[in-house]
Amino acid sequence: MARTVRFHELGGPEVLRLEDLEPGEPGPGEVRIRVEAIGLNRAEALFRSGRYIQPVKRLPSGLGNEAAGVIEAVGPDVTGFGEGQAVSVLPSFSHNDYGVYAERAVVPASALVPRPDGVDAVAGAAVWMPHLTAYGAMAEVGGVRAGDTVVLTAASSSVGVAAIHTAGRLGATPVAVTRTSAKKRRLLDEGAAEVIVAEEEDVAGRILELTGGRGAEYVFDAVAGPGVSELARAVAPGGTLFLWGAQSGQPTPYPAFDLGMPALNMRTYTMLEITRDPARLRRAVAFITSGLRAGTLRPVVDRLFPLEEIVEAHRHMESGAQFGKIVVTTAR
Repeated sequence: MARTVRFHELGGPEVLRLEDLEPGEPGPGEVRIRVEAIGLNRAEALFRSGRYIQPVKRLPSGLGNEAAGVIEAVGPDVTGFGEGQAVSVLPSFSHNDYGVYAERAVVPASALVPRPDGVDAVAGAAVWMPHLTAYGAMAEVGGVRAGDTVVLTAASSSVGVAAIHTAGRLGATPVAVTRTSAKKRRLLDEGAAEVIVAEEEDVAGRILELTGGRGAEYVFDAVAGPGVSELARAVAPGGTLFLWGAQSGQPTPYPAFDLGMPALNMRTYTMLEITRDPARLRRAVAFITSGLRAGTLRPVVDRLFPLEEIVEAHRHMESGAQFGKIVVTTAR
């Protein structure tokens, strides 16, 4: 038996329950891992509450698709992985199909990457989702180049911090946007070239000032909602406004008509564009792994919670107070 988190109804963090369940044997193309650490993502809070882009298909439901651990058993047709191997689980599958909020979990082998030497379980559970998201949008989809200005909203989130590191590694200039001044110093320490405090400054005006009136080649927005109209004012002609999150929970306009039909590209993006494309995923893993070895990419962990405090971990995630990644550990 293994302690496993499930929810029997949609709702807030309080619906999460810790239960003793048998993880089962891996089937074709699957492995069972002993989970050591779990990376929390906002998508899980949305899924748990019934507000995610994928509806919950059945209750009770498991949760989670990012973790690090050690392979316990290998199913038929699995090659390249063996028992006792340290791995990370990439978030490339639906919460409806598998869940890693558990001490032991069966997952698809296609979602695994070997854990590089020197990367412990906490780092292995914290690094992949943020950096896959940032690298995929910037390098694979956006085509960010050296010298480009890249604006990042919700910059203190795990994806925001990873995007600062990634932009710097690509030779771009990362401009961080944060709600209050409380995290400004830390964002500068992580490599932001400039930090704009949204509650104190005119965000679009400041971006235009920093770029000599040109605007930013790329804006990566995790908030969406009405604020995209303001951000669109600060996109350079022919630039792109990426929506890779929807923290506002409000309807998002298409602002080009209101701004006089500028040459504005605007697109949504999810990390699944990378993790479900073998060629893109191979390049992303190579980029991130080499960055980890060089020290130019690294996970930033906000706080650790034990598995039995999963409700408190979700409450902390929803508070927005974190800087970087929240990780849950399974050690008793």
